[in-house]
Amino acid sequence: MGAGDVIAQQLVERRGLHGHHVPRTLKMMAIGFCFVGPVVGGWYKILDQLVPGTTKVVAVKKMVLDQGGFAPCFLGCFLAITGAMNGLSAAENWSKIQQGSFTTVSFSAQIWPPVQIANFYFVPLKHRLAVVQCVAIVWNCYLSWKANRM
Repeated sequence: MGAGDVIAQQLVERRGLHGHHVPRTLKMMAIGFCFVGPVVGGWYKILDQLVPGTTKVVAVKKMVLDQGGFAPCFLGCFLAITGAMNGLSAAENWSKIQQGSFTTVSFSAQIWPPVQIANFYFVPLKHRLAVVQCVAIVWNCYLSWKANRM
């Protein structure tokens, strides 16, 4: 999460080293450590219990549950947490979630389905979070940019 935020600030927003907002990076790191890692790791364990196995059909079922059920809820919570950490009121936060959820979920649906099918089919449970985090460097850059521009 921290690396994604640094990339967002430096390459996307072009803030430069003097314009880098360190508290924002620290907030994103905290969200990653306290929310993203535990929640996504726990979700993969639950998903493996709900849909056991590693066949192609099982991988597709897991991806559908992941992207159709988990991802929208997770992204809404992520936007709410970043809004709260940025000092938004409940009304401002709700407005931000309503504005950003559709485009964020739509972009997620373009990136994650092929990654997750491969992840669920080829990668053992204990390594799935690591695989996701490799792809998530780019995804977290987008999330940081999206969450902090609204």
